[in-house]
Amino acid sequence: MAESNHASAIRELGPEDYDKGFLGLLAQLTTVGDVSVEDYKRRWQELNDSPDYHVAVAEDSSTGKLVGTASLIVEKKFIHSCGKVGHIEDVVVDEAARGQKLGQRLIEELISIAKQQGCYKVILDCGEHNVPFYEKCGLTKKEVQMVKYLDR
Repeated sequence: MAESNHASAIRELGPEDYDKGFLGLLAQLTTVGDVSVEDYKRRWQELNDSPDYHVAVAEDSSTGKLVGTASLIVEKKFIHSCGKVGHIEDVVVDEAARGQKLGQRLIEELISIAKQQGCYKVILDCGEHNVPFYEKCGLTKKEVQMVKYLDR
C-alpha cells in the first residue's frame, strides 16, 4: 500500500503514527479515550500480525502529519462457499484536508485490498448525511443498521 497524489500518500498504518496525529484524527470521528504510546504500539502489533486487519492512512507529505484514515476488517463466513466480507470502519479525514478526495482514495485502497483478499462484498455503516459520499465511492445504500452498545 503506497500511493502518492499531490501533497499526500496513502499507506498502511505504522508504529510511528502515534506521533503523527493518528489518535487526534480518530478523535474527530468518535471518543478515543486514554491510549498511551505503549497501548498504541501493542494494539498496532496485534492488528499488524493479523491478515484480516488493514488500516490505511493518508499522510501529508509536506508536514508528515496524518490527515485521513480508514480501516478494513475481513470477516470469514460459511455462506457464499466460505466467502469473506470486508467491513470498512473508522473513516475520517481531517477537517482541514477535506475536499481533496482523500476519503475516496482511502475507500478505493481498502476496496482494492478487499478484492485481493477474496472478499465477495464490502460493507460499511454510516450516517444518513454521509450516504452521498459513499455513493460517489461506488457503494449503494442497502438495509438498516442496528446497534446495542455493551459499554453503557
